[in-house]
Amino acid sequence: MKIALTGGGTGGHLAIAKALGEAFKELGAKPIYIGSTTGQDRQWFAKEQIFHARYFLPSSGVVNKKGIKKLQALGQIFLSAKEAASYLDGCAAVVSVGGFSAAPASFAALAKRIPLFIHEQNAHIGRLNRLLQPFAKDFYSSFFPPYYPYPVDPVYYQSRRVRKKLNTIIFLGGSQGARQINDLALDWAKGLSEAGIKIIHQTGKQEYQRVKKEYERLGVQAQIFDFSFDLPSKIAKADLAIARSGASTLWELATNLLPAIYLPYPYAANDHQRKNASFLANKKASVMYNNHTLYDILDMDIASMSQNLKNFSWPNGAQTIAQAILDHL
Repeated sequence: MKIALTGGGTGGHLAIAKALGEAFKELGAKPIYIGSTTGQDRQWFAKEQIFHARYFLPSSGVVNKKGIKKLQALGQIFLSAKEAASYLDGCAAVVSVGGFSAAPASFAALAKRIPLFIHEQNAHIGRLNRLLQPFAKDFYSSFFPPYYPYPVDPVYYQSRRVRKKLNTIIFLGGSQGARQINDLALDWAKGLSEAGIKIIHQTGKQEYQRVKKEYERLGVQAQIFDFSFDLPSKIAKADLAIARSGASTLWELATNLLPAIYLPYPYAANDHQRKNASFLANKKASVMYNNHTLYDILDMDIASMSQNLKNFSWPNGAQTIAQAILDHL
């Protein structure tokens, strides 16, 4: 059975496409990928052997364009949809993971009456997904009922534990770094060290040298790094995280039962990171940053938040969604 996965542009969408592709392959289906020549699609999948075939079509975002540029983008999506239609011959389903890369194959699926399924990563439904949702066979989200498990690496579930006391804190600025999070870590570093709390700190590549020198100036020992393939084990060692609230990060931490103070990226589209963080904050499973002081951190009830995260710690997200799709066919 051939299943087409489409969507991407950014790492968050592409990570879901990869996880679902692996799950479909394990379940005996033959996944193909249809993405865009722009964005990060080629970087991720040009040589990826999960997929039986990979196609990259010209397309770009429409939302932030005006006038003639918007018309040109819409026209290109139409042309790419005609090309995508030829790649969908024999496909039992098309699965969209969102992003502008998903538009051509999703519209082609509707035109060819091939069942369309949608995975939405964020607590704010993207415009393309909102447009297509009424026509989709099913819609999968971890933020909306019936709350499907998010496709995260199984290691986050395998190493999960309820945190009871703050012994180690991790600052997650992402591979590109987040100056706000880095500055917060440095502001608290001396006090955390004096309280006997260990510091793990992902600085991002651009900020690494600055942060390293500042820790040295402060005389504070910290495990700092710009990027690591071993991030899951570092997260497993921590008792509290300070992080952005992109969907992948949020659900990786939640799956591991690691409570967090979330600092949403202020320029995220439709303020979706704030909405993501609010989902867990409203359920007392993490908190949104609100000018917290070091003393607030030391008094935080991480045991209660970690326990509450059990309601959102699910295994086998990609397999669950892939199987649900196959059950429809």
